[in-house]
This record gives sequence, structure tokens and C-alpha cells, in this order.
Amino acid sequence: MPIVLHSTDGSPPTRAVLMVIKLLGLNVERSEVMPMVGDHLKPEFVQKNPVHTIPFLEDGNFKLADSHAIITYLVSKYGAEKKAELYPCDLEVRATVDQRMYMDTSIVFPKLRGMILTLLKEKKRIPTEEQAVELKELYGILEKYLEQTKFFAANHLTLADISLVASLSTLDEMYSFEEFPKLSQWYETMKQYEWYQTANIPGLQKLAGYVKSENTKLN
Repeated sequence: MPIVLHSTDGSPPTRAVLMVIKLLGLNVERSEVMPMVGDHLKPEFVQKNPVHTIPFLEDGNFKLADSHAIITYLVSKYGAEKKAELYPCDLEVRATVDQRMYMDTSIVFPKLRGMILTLLKEKKRIPTEEQAVELKELYGILEKYLEQTKFFAANHLTLADISLVASLSTLDEMYSFEEFPKLSQWYETMKQYEWYQTANIPGLQKLAGYVKSENTKLN
């Protein structure tokens, strides 16, 4: 049975999974799920995925939600020689990778989601003054991590970088981190990967364009 990914391109968590799929060279079927029109709430989707989030993976009879869980699963099962670098067996390095990904899911992505809700639900321009302050603080924290290692968890690429770049590339479109040199240098490095270009940029441009259009309407 084929691997099936239920997703939508604009979603940063989806883009993290798409980048890993591209990096690993996996053959995966795509099933488009559009939250804006309620696809994720259809009974047949909720039956499979009670938390009704995207991305959502089906690998045969195995089903898995959450991009962070999905990318660690894919690398652990299909990563072959790439697994040692992307999700190392060394307990300390792996714990650091996990912590950075937990930071993405608990801090970085929620700030992005909060801004989009402010724009679409509250009809306020983003970032608000408070959000700008919070983002600057977040960027400062990330900058300090990158003063320790070239990438977010080690001196080589790991899943932490792929997870974070999906969120941060989107945040940068809303509130630039160009004044943070280490963070900016890391981002430029990430942009050089072919899998970033093909699996992240199309969805990033789609979401960023929509957000900018909606933001402009509130001038």
C-alpha cells in the first residue's frame, strides 16, 4: 500500500513533511485537505484522525498525525544512511533535536498561528506591537542557539532545522529577522538545499501572498 499524506501546501507543518519526503526521495501520494473549506472536519477524515489536523500520514494500516511525529517516523523507517545525520542515535544530540522540535510546536508555530488568527478572525494588521516584541524576543533566543552550533541542534543539518525552517520562513515574511546575523546566515544556508526550494517555497509563497493581501486590506 502506498504512503498517503493528507495535507495542504500552504501549511508550514505540511511543508516540513514535504521537505523530508523530498530529501529522502520517497514516493508518496498526496490527498488535498483544505481547512478553509472544512475538509478536515468531514466525518471520514475525523474517523481516521480524531484530532483532525494536517498533515496526517497513512502508511499502510498505520496512521499518524503531527508533523514532528511524522518526520521522525519517516526518517526512522525510511532514512537509511541519512538517518544518522537527520535524527542521530547519540542520546544527547537526539534529545537536543527533540527539544528544538518541541520548541517549534510549543512556541514558534503557535506565534505564527496566533498572528494569522489575529489577521483573519480579529481583522487586525499583523504583527501587532505586542506580537512584534514577542517575535524579537523569540528571534533573540534562536540567535543564541546558533551561537553554539552551526545548525539548531548540531554542526550539521538535523530534523530540527527542517521543522523550524518551515515555521521561520513564514514568520520572516511577516516580521523579518534580518537584524539577527546567525539566524539570517542559517536561513540562507537552508535556502540552498534543493529540497527546500522544491518542497517549501511554493507553499510559502502561497501562504505569504495570501497573508500580505489580507494585511493590505486593513490599511
